[in-house]
Amino acid sequence: MTNSNSNPSNKYDLPEHFLDNDASQLTSEELDTLTYHKIDITEESSASSANQPKQQNKAVADDLISQFFKDSPVVPADFRAGFVAIVGRPNVGKSTLMNHLLGQKLSITSRKPQTTRHKIVGIDTRDNVQAVYVDTPGMHKKEVRAINRMMNKAATSALRDVNLVLFVVDALKWVPDDELVLEKLIHAEMPVVLVINKSDTLDNKNTLLPHIERLSTRMKFSEIVPVSALRGSNLDRLHEVIGQHLPFSPPLYGLDQITDRPARFLVSEIIREKIMRQLGEEIPYDLTVQIESFKQEPEAVKANGQKKAACTFIDATILVERQGQKAIVIGDKGSRLKQIGVEARQDMEKLLEQKIMLTLWVKVKGGWSDDERALKSLGYGDI
Repeated sequence: MTNSNSNPSNKYDLPEHFLDNDASQLTSEELDTLTYHKIDITEESSASSANQPKQQNKAVADDLISQFFKDSPVVPADFRAGFVAIVGRPNVGKSTLMNHLLGQKLSITSRKPQTTRHKIVGIDTRDNVQAVYVDTPGMHKKEVRAINRMMNKAATSALRDVNLVLFVVDALKWVPDDELVLEKLIHAEMPVVLVINKSDTLDNKNTLLPHIERLSTRMKFSEIVPVSALRGSNLDRLHEVIGQHLPFSPPLYGLDQITDRPARFLVSEIIREKIMRQLGEEIPYDLTVQIESFKQEPEAVKANGQKKAACTFIDATILVERQGQKAIVIGDKGSRLKQIGVEARQDMEKLLEQKIMLTLWVKVKGGWSDDERALKSLGYGDI
């Protein structure tokens, strides 16, 4: 940001040696950074500039800085940015809430509890605010298998180093898993906003008051905001509250970036969502998706002059724990697996904005969900 008392050439608050010394005085890390941005710094030019008067050295440095930052976005001095953890029990609407806050679908959703297994980062930049949302697995008391323990660990770890927490609860009920989350937040050092979801389902909004009063005696919340994650109601107010609680800071991510997760991860989640929606209660949580191959081919021109559209080829394996589950996923003559593939491909094409060629396989890997080594090999080591 520009400081009125600073050298106008140093509007990016760079170390003074960027301005007062020549390029030969830059550290190796700084040289690497400038070189990465295709700025030509050679030993010859550095050596020659070292013998020039200080004024000329400063001109060289200014030119380097100008090139380095010529494409950098200029943000206002009152810009705010920070991390916002979205926490709550399973199936309370955290992922739906984040998707609506982002204005697009990023986290997968279903009617089943524990649909979210990983921490998902969603980045929303608007009105001089960049909120980096961290959607977390639902915290739950029953840690039956290794995957449950990893999910709880992921949700708890998301509370570290965030600037704000959104504690999502249901307007209609309070269960032991809600109590578990509250106990973890009571001594939190960062502000906590109580987000009361499904408030639109109440015939009389006054019935919320006893619920709010009871929770307020347990913990002091920075704000209390009733919303409907499904309908997207009262989210303008929630956006406002979030912005007020984030620190003044330049953007933490690119202004047009929506997540830090790679495309491979996102497409695997899309497949898992379609499976969960297709299968109902037949296979609750005994499956996962592994991307075996992800090959992107750019747009090209064939020898005959015809254009070949960009296309991504994806091979994915659906892992289940028992042979009977494999038959359920495949369906009669492959009908269910085909439908899963069709629906997943449609969402992938919207996400990647190009044609998708998707191949699905189903394999049995017994006990994967209770085997920490297997979980880590499947990408659950840092969920």
